[in-house]
Amino acid sequence: MFPGHCLLIPKAHFETLADLPTNLIGPFFQNAQVLARAVENAMEAHGTFVAMNNRVSQSVPHFHVHVVPRRRKDGLRGFFWPRYPYKSAEEATAVQTSISAAVSLLQR
Repeated sequence: MFPGHCLLIPKAHFETLADLPTNLIGPFFQNAQVLARAVENAMEAHGTFVAMNNRVSQSVPHFHVHVVPRRRKDGLRGFFWPRYPYKSAEEATAVQTSISAAVSLLQR
């Protein structure tokens, strides 16, 4: 969607949020919170959009959460999401490195 769009995915297989065991909900969403902060910091975004699908519009039948950097007037309206691919593999790697570094800083 936008450079910096990340997916947070549990290692064990759960198809939907309803399938995620109660004891994993807290730790999973603590990680979602860290990732949202890291994406916002690393991408110098104004905020983030955090979302999940359960079955409908879920292209992969494995529970995951989207964390998308947001900027004012970025073109995201409701669920009509513009697509902005990375310009190069180098740009994608630079974004990945920046977000990973921001996660590391937040986990200290």
